[in-house]
Amino acid sequence: MKNINFHPLFLKILYLITFFMLFAFIVFTPSLINGPARITEKLVFREDTIEGSLLCVLFLLSILILNLYKGEVYKHKEQIKKANKDKMAIADRLHSSDQYIGMLNVQINEIKSIFNSISKYPETKAELKETYRFFGKRILGIVNSNWVLIRIINCDSQRTIGEHFEIRHSYSADYPHISNRMIIEDKTIPLFTSVISNPENLNILVFCIMPVDKINKDQRIFIQAIINEITKMFVILQSSLYKNEKLLSVEDNANK
Repeated sequence: MKNINFHPLFLKILYLITFFMLFAFIVFTPSLINGPARITEKLVFREDTIEGSLLCVLFLLSILILNLYKGEVYKHKEQIKKANKDKMAIADRLHSSDQYIGMLNVQINEIKSIFNSISKYPETKAELKETYRFFGKRILGIVNSNWVLIRIINCDSQRTIGEHFEIRHSYSADYPHISNRMIIEDKTIPLFTSVISNPENLNILVFCIMPVDKINKDQRIFIQAIINEITKMFVILQSSLYKNEKLLSVEDNANK
């Protein structure tokens, strides 16, 4: 069964009409009702009984309409409160969305600056060290960390074959001693967050570690892309150096 909803203004007008009718009947009842009302020969209503009954009905009707009016006003107030709450919730969500979009734009611009700034792959170990420094600064630009350690590990020997320790400007920090074995075995290091390269067909592992409890999903994705880029550059450089060594060896043998 559907609830019947009355507009408060309609109920207010109806209540005022009933009130004025009641007032009018009170004033004009003596002149409107003259004498008793005879229904049958035995059923006769006296004049004062009719007047009292009529006034009682009008009075009860006015109370009923007044209660309906108050109930509808209360419901409308609650609806207004709910609408205001919903409006505030939507406004908060929009504000959060704007902040998130703004943060994403900053991070996307940071990522563009990272990869667009690299015009060529490093050809020497010195250039590779400069690449470490470049990426280390970019990681500190993505995560609010005081330092970041980038390390390349040989998975077979568990030895470090490349490393860079980048410290935020105007901040001093001691070199962190992180076990290569813990990194290779992917063990959790308390109070630190690490991101590890994910290629499975290489015998090297590249990772970075920062002194922060956690990073968000977007930050991890961006840093993962940087680590993978370092991995690719290291492999390309090692391959290039290996080819150059073979060429030198071939030339030496030819000269002999």
